[in-house]
Amino acid sequence: MRYEEKPQITEQEIREAMDFSTAQVKRNLPEFTTKFQKAYSENGFYAPTDNVDWTTGFWTGEIWLSYEDTGKDIYKKAGEIQIDSFLNRIENKIEVDHHDMGFLYIPSCVAAYKLTGSVSAREAALKAANQLITRYRPIGEYIQAWGTMDDPNNHRLIIDCLLNIPLLYWATEVTGDGKYREVAEKHIHTTMKHIIREDGSTWHTVFFDSNTGGFVRGATCQGYRDSSAWARGQAWGVYGTAIAYKNTGRAEYINYFKRIAQYFLTHLPDDLCPYWDLGFGNGDEADQPRDSSSSAIVCCGFLEMSKYLPQEDAEYYTSLAKRLVAALIRGYQVKNDCVSNGQLLHGTYAKKTPYNTCVNAGVDECVIWGDYYFMEALTRLKNPNWEMYW
Repeated sequence: MRYEEKPQITEQEIREAMDFSTAQVKRNLPEFTTKFQKAYSENGFYAPTDNVDWTTGFWTGEIWLSYEDTGKDIYKKAGEIQIDSFLNRIENKIEVDHHDMGFLYIPSCVAAYKLTGSVSAREAALKAANQLITRYRPIGEYIQAWGTMDDPNNHRLIIDCLLNIPLLYWATEVTGDGKYREVAEKHIHTTMKHIIREDGSTWHTVFFDSNTGGFVRGATCQGYRDSSAWARGQAWGVYGTAIAYKNTGRAEYINYFKRIAQYFLTHLPDDLCPYWDLGFGNGDEADQPRDSSSSAIVCCGFLEMSKYLPQEDAEYYTSLAKRLVAALIRGYQVKNDCVSNGQLLHGTYAKKTPYNTCVNAGVDECVIWGDYYFMEALTRLKNPNWEMYW
């Protein structure tokens, strides 16, 4: 059965899924208000962590989505406590020397500012935007992902950064200073120029010459091998391209979006949840884990891009999102808090292979961004006019 023929989600399923998700967040608040959920669960359960990883903003994002859905002060108060932690983190430069300022500060502080007008949230997010532009390389016109800026081996971008870039557009919006938008658009254009392969698959990372800024090579460090397509990277490409089109209006980005999306769709297994690397699924997938988080991210990208497409295309991608969410709810959503304190089972953070540089982490577990984007997808389906945080 082709993916277009799979059943769509019903309104009742959306409501029930969101009700469980917000209740799950509420159950977790006693343990995770002054602490944060770790990037991935262990045996289905998240342990508490300090605000030090690149992923902590997603837990706070779940809290804000719950507040939007229910209007209950218990979520608002918890979110506000966490905003203080994010302000402290950026003011004291605690683990912020990397490109993940968007993942950290959009679902936490930008969301809080949009929902409550919090002055502290605005201050924290603007400081994060200022931190992010310190990693911009004019030679090559991109934001360097990780590592010290003085090491030529670190001259690279990664596809994930398409979801960090919206922080810069927001900063220009609230300050009127165009420097943030200028950096954002140059980085996006460089990414689009190099990250998409001829068949519509994507590189995870692209390396540049430290002297000229020219393209050196692409790599897929978190996928199975360089020549394969890492599922989560492809998903970042889908959602990131949709947001890039929203912010730039560049017509060619619609074509990029369709190519990246089509590659993802044509490499889905029958239950519509991808293997952690899209190269699997042709009889070679024995013992290979899924990555439900990739599907959740793609759903958000489809629903966002549908806002800007002609009616026929918009209906097509909306219907696909409804099918993917239906598959997640029916086969992957946590439905018993005795099984897990997360939202979405069968995610994969990183899997070691003979060909990549990973260590096994969060394999066949809940992953915190998967939980967040699953809740965002439900929010979008429940309220098509929802104002996204990104």
